[in-house]
Amino acid sequence: MQVEEVFTLVAVGFEAVGAAAMIVGFVIALVLGARSLARHEGGGAAFTVLRTTLGAAILLGLEVLVAADLIRTITSKPSLEDAAILGIIVLIRTLLSMSIQIEIEGTLPWRRALLRNGGQMLGDAVARDRTAQAAMKAATGSQPA
Repeated sequence: MQVEEVFTLVAVGFEAVGAAAMIVGFVIALVLGARSLARHEGGGAAFTVLRTTLGAAILLGLEVLVAADLIRTITSKPSLEDAAILGIIVLIRTLLSMSIQIEIEGTLPWRRALLRNGGQMLGDAVARDRTAQAAMKAATGSQPA
């Protein structure tokens, strides 16, 4: 197997991981939104949890897909056309990532005190859900859903 074929498989692997991150994140977002509704936090809170978590999952997936595009391009025999296509793809994905991050956090990325990525924001959503479940359990003395 040639080196180019190996890196093509690596890039395909990255693309699969990026897609899987978005799919798994979608499922996590649905579960967290449903759990928020089950805790009677209201539809607005459940929607916010769903939207924030799904946005974080998409952001994480886009970051991995950009890496896949970079691997695929630098390991192939690049042409000016390939470089231009990569530049356009990275630009579109970067702008999409920034707009999702601005929607989730409500601030421009360069104005944040701490840099956050999609994986960290997804982890934060799960941690907030665990805290809410623990608080509900403590308040009612029952098992979480």
